[in-house]
Amino acid sequence: MIGPRISHSPMPRRRARGFTLVEAIVVIVITGIVASFVAVFVRVPVKSYVESVARAEATDMADYAMRRMAREIRLALPNSVRVTTSGSTVYLEFLLTKAGLRYLGDDDVGTAGTVLSWSDTTAYAFTVVGGVPTDRRAPIAGDWVVVYNLGPDQEPANAYADCAAALGCNRAPIESVDSAAGTITLKSNPFAAQASSAAGVSLRSPGRRFHIVSSPVTYACDGATGRLTRHWDYAIAPAQPTAPAVLGQGALLASNLSSCEFTYAGLANVHSGLVGIKLMQKVDDGNNAPPMTLLQQVHVENTP
Repeated sequence: MIGPRISHSPMPRRRARGFTLVEAIVVIVITGIVASFVAVFVRVPVKSYVESVARAEATDMADYAMRRMAREIRLALPNSVRVTTSGSTVYLEFLLTKAGLRYLGDDDVGTAGTVLSWSDTTAYAFTVVGGVPTDRRAPIAGDWVVVYNLGPDQEPANAYADCAAALGCNRAPIESVDSAAGTITLKSNPFAAQASSAAGVSLRSPGRRFHIVSSPVTYACDGATGRLTRHWDYAIAPAQPTAPAVLGQGALLASNLSSCEFTYAGLANVHSGLVGIKLMQKVDDGNNAPPMTLLQQVHVENTP
């Protein structure tokens, strides 16, 4: 008997197929056409994004400087803001306060303590009604006590006036502070000398208020260099200082500015003022974009 036959013939092989040169060229051409269409729609959003990022980065420093200025201007001593221009630089100056307090007056009946003397130039100590603050507002030696400031040309109620002049002044340097006793001791008492000055009158605060001034502050913006600088820790002077050697320490707040404007308008009848700040920030986005304009107005409380 003959069994079944088993075939050992190999399986037929399939031919491997790729793509032709013509097919490759067609795919490349179609891909290029699709990419060109996509690029037309994507280019504008991408360009807008790049420009917005460049503007945001350019204005970030100027925006910080403006907010810093606004915050400090609100702490300015009443009637102490003044603006001047020298060459290509505009200067904004004010006296920076730490606290507003009340002194013990001779008409404070029933309150124990030492009154602020308006007649004895050798009486340097006085009691602070409500106590001396011990936080960041705490007065220290070297700060100034200013009473009833009315501003320039209002001697003796002008904190910028020269205390050595015959017109008198309304600021006194602090010698020491006793927080436990609630008293402040001055190095001198110019308030008691007001009556004998050229004005011939003592300009006391109706509310027995006084301010603690730490230092004059100047913001100087140079249009030629495009730099905004903050200066502090220099002497209080009758004339607004503009010389860098006089302005003391300085810190750069903003750069790459095309121009800047500082304005101040005081409204004496309502005891307030308005400071205008305008910064023009250059934008380096490679497309000659116009400068960004940042504008802010700051209300100043001028009730002495």
